[in-house]
Amino acid sequence: MNILVAGIGNIFQGDDAFGCEVTRLLSTRTLPESVRVVDFGIRGLDLSYALMDKPDLTILVDAAPRGGPPGTVYTIEPTPGRSETPGDVALNAHAMDPANVFRMVQAMGGEMGRVLLVGCEPADLGGENGRMGLTAPVAGAVPVAADVVASLISKECQET
Repeated sequence: MNILVAGIGNIFQGDDAFGCEVTRLLSTRTLPESVRVVDFGIRGLDLSYALMDKPDLTILVDAAPRGGPPGTVYTIEPTPGRSETPGDVALNAHAMDPANVFRMVQAMGGEMGRVLLVGCEPADLGGENGRMGLTAPVAGAVPVAADVVASLISKECQET
């Protein structure tokens, strides 16, 4: 079971750095050898190439506005849609949209294994001027999300 844990986020946009902080914490933990933890930040093309290796499971970790209280941790299983026109995939060098990453993988002829998203409800994404650092509720959710990811990894490794 090959598992990729991919932190996503922009450290200059407040709570958007959530995924980066969770992967930083996970990198201090002992995980199975088949687990690769990477802070991709805003590097969507790098994540696309990592997904081309077709990990059995990819766990994306990102800020995920869904309308809940700030700091709420969610586990979601997205269903990546098929891109009908691969030529209209564009990656922004200063932001990452996982849906565009999925379309890029498909446009390059790749197929992905199972994908889960461990997300956190942000309080402040930095606005126009940006902001460094997580808000208190989101910072408090970092160890919770790291535990959720570790639990998902443990469950997946036991099932195989």
